[in-house]
Parts: sequence; structure tokens; C-alpha cells
Amino acid sequence: MAENGDQGRHQEVGHKSLLQSDALYQYILETSVYPREPEAMKELRELTAKHPWNIMTTSADEGQFLNMLLKLINAKNTMEIGVYTGYSLLATALALPEDGKILAMDINRDNYELGLPIIEKAGVAHKIDFKEGPALPVLDQMIEDGKYHGTFDFIFVDADKDNYINYHKRLIELVKVGGVIGYDNTLWNGSVVAPPDAPMRKYVRYYRDFVLELNKALAADLRIEICMLPVGDGITLCRRVS
Repeated sequence: MAENGDQGRHQEVGHKSLLQSDALYQYILETSVYPREPEAMKELRELTAKHPWNIMTTSADEGQFLNMLLKLINAKNTMEIGVYTGYSLLATALALPEDGKILAMDINRDNYELGLPIIEKAGVAHKIDFKEGPALPVLDQMIEDGKYHGTFDFIFVDADKDNYINYHKRLIELVKVGGVIGYDNTLWNGSVVAPPDAPMRKYVRYYRDFVLELNKALAADLRIEICMLPVGDGITLCRRVS
């Protein structure tokens, strides 16, 4: 549990839990997450915690959730937009069968390569096709090619919030009917219910309206069924139904 000097704060560096009780979140981590966390994921989580941008990482409880979800839906062909050091990517790769594939895209290869040795040691690097650069041109090319329509079982988006709507317009064509798209950070530090004049960090305030726009659009999109979960910083699952 937390040291006395931590005054009950949980140990997850850069955490994004929306639970009101830090002690309750720490209980979830120590009872459910950490005892079952694969050694490679623990190593990558601890490495990422030392990075100055560690707030960008997927939380440990969300990594566990994604790993189980992928197994439940028997995912094999997946995509991830926004990789950072690869914690959620590793959770995905470990869940997929030996011949599973992940198209992974991020604008920063250096961050990905921080975690790559751990991913390689875990024996799952062969499942990953990493592309450096903006995702939208890649998605547009895939749609233009035609052969990728409805081919992805699962897509996870944890990238630039101001482009979430643009991603959705394209990803809905690439995910299969019955497949799932997961949008991360859809509760955005809880700011989605904060008054407009509430004090917020600059980046939280900047992206807040984009997150609100996405949430409204997903709720109105009849091509999908949705479920918003208060895991991590909020994740909305979208199951394509038509």
C-alpha cells in the first residue's frame, strides 16, 4: 500500500483514475491488476513511469481491461492509433493469437523504441507493424485501396483528441460489423462535466471541447452501439452494427 508520506495517494505514476477514493483505486491495482500483470507489462510500466510524459501512458487497470476484452471478442486483426511507449500495444499483442496482427501508428518512433526491447523480449514484436507519422493519410490510403474495408476486429485510439472525429469517420469503414473501436480519454480528467469557467490545466481546457464533440457524435451515430466506461480516463467502446 502507499507509504505514510504519500497520504494515501496510489502508486501509479501519471495516473488518470476517475475514482474519488485513491485508496479504492490502489485496492483495485494491488488486488486485481498487479498480481496478474505479465512481467513484461510491469517492466514497461515502470520504464514509462520515469519518462517526463508519463501522463500519456495507458493506466495499468485499463491495460488489463483491454487484454481481456481482446480475448473475449477473439480479436486477430487490430489497429492502434497513438502508441507512446507501447503499454497498451503490449497488452494487445499479448492477447492476440500467434498469427495476430496490429497496425500501430504514432508520430514519435523514439517513444515506441523505448519500449520495443521489452516487447521483443516478450516475443510478440512480430505481431506489430509500426508506422511513424500522422495516421489520417494512412487511413485515407487504406480506404482508397478498398481491400481494408471491414477487416479490423478491434481498433484502439489514444492520440490527438482534436482529430478523434476525423478518425471515427474513417475507422467506421475499416472496422468489421461486430467489431469494436475503443476511444480513450472520453471523460478527459472529469472536465466533461466541469463548468466552462472552472480552473483547468491549459491542455485539458484546449482538448475538452473536442472530447465533448466526439461524445455527442458517438451517441448520435446509429451505426454503432456504445458503452462509456470510467476506466482510466474514460474509454468509450463502439461496436459497429451496420
